[in-house]
Amino acid sequence: MREYSKFYIGGKWVDPAEPRTFDVVNPATEEVAGRVASGSAADVDQAVAAARQAFPGWAAISVTDRLAVLRAIGDEYGRRRGDLAAALTEEMGAPAALAGGFQVDLGAGHLATVIEILENYSFEQPRGATLIVKEPIGVCGLITPWNWPLNQIAVKVFPALAAGCTVVLKPSEQSPFSGQIFAEILDAAGIPAGVFNLVQGDGPSVGAPLSAHPGVDLISFTGSTRAGIEIAKNAAPTVKRVTQELGGKSPNVVLDDAGLAANVGSAVATLMNNSGQTCSALSRMLVPRTRMDDAIAAARDAASQLSVGDPTGDVALGPVVSGAQFDKIQALIQKGIDEGATLVAGGTGRPEGLTKGYYVKPTVFANVTNDMTIAREEIFGPVLTILGYDDLDQAVEIANDTEYGLAANVAGADLEQARAVARRISAGWVTVNDAFDFHAPFGGYRKSGNGREWGEDGFEEYLETKAILGYATE
Repeated sequence: MREYSKFYIGGKWVDPAEPRTFDVVNPATEEVAGRVASGSAADVDQAVAAARQAFPGWAAISVTDRLAVLRAIGDEYGRRRGDLAAALTEEMGAPAALAGGFQVDLGAGHLATVIEILENYSFEQPRGATLIVKEPIGVCGLITPWNWPLNQIAVKVFPALAAGCTVVLKPSEQSPFSGQIFAEILDAAGIPAGVFNLVQGDGPSVGAPLSAHPGVDLISFTGSTRAGIEIAKNAAPTVKRVTQELGGKSPNVVLDDAGLAANVGSAVATLMNNSGQTCSALSRMLVPRTRMDDAIAAARDAASQLSVGDPTGDVALGPVVSGAQFDKIQALIQKGIDEGATLVAGGTGRPEGLTKGYYVKPTVFANVTNDMTIAREEIFGPVLTILGYDDLDQAVEIANDTEYGLAANVAGADLEQARAVARRISAGWVTVNDAFDFHAPFGGYRKSGNGREWGEDGFEEYLETKAILGYATE
């Protein structure tokens, strides 16, 4: 049983203003795995005050000194990899190989990327007689989700610190263990007092006062579109900068070529990774209508090879994060059946042999039309929908027929054709054949959010632009 009873504020582990806690349930066992202190507006006030006090000094230190702190964090992060991985498996059900691999690796990758950017970034640039200066925006409130905890903490905290900002972090109450260990890492690495602060708790008690706080200059939120709207409303009276990475219903356009079956199979495995709990998950697969049978066969075969079970063992899929999420996914799977989609694999209920835990069958629907509920709503589980298209113009039309616009992929051997399709898709992160790049800006169109994370674009979200006119004579 984990017990985390203190917050990290002003360089110290401090008691919360009120002695409240919340339970964290292990989704594999449905049993309480730990208790965590639950914050309030008073704790937010204390954390913001500490960050406010630390900001001038941290903003003024040299890039060399800032890099030294970031590198020390990297060393400590590496030493705590095993602890981070175990926490992820326990709090949100990530299989051991995923938790100790890509989940932890993402955090390390974002830190390495930020260090590279900071080493080469020019904070001042002459433009004629005007000097353009980039300055840290100030105190940043960072609210992160439960599905890729370290990725989302790292992609916010590290660029904010590198830019010279101070931060208050609120991790998700469903995955707080990894956030607590992250704070321990920064403390051990010697982060100056007040530069990084951690307050645990839920959205109404901590997230709302943090986003509304007049001492916060920027709020960065990752989560549902519904919650993002509330964050923006809370932030509006103080006219602070708001960046959001929200929901998605992302298309994967599979081109008509000899590699179709292989592309479908790999896409099934990718979608199911992390039990489908990925905001950019390619949950709408578009295949040529004339090749639907080939796609069904390949998808069924791929889904049948995915093992589901105890995430501490050697499995492909663990549970989804909570009972509420399990119930939502079950209802949407049933909705797909009721609306007439072809159930290719999976379905409702737990996988065979599993009687406890929030386990969902890897599920594939085919012959889906884009007006069906399972093609419109973000399911956030291991559920793939396959839609048919008659030509590439229709494929693009279907791909763009969504209120979201976070991500997309085009899979095919003809790169010229794939690039042409990618250009026409209205989304912020469009990959060709599942390419990956830590330096590529990540973010969405429409209800998928605003602003960008990852790489130099994400780093610059934490900077203000100052123009000093008449700085030089021509």
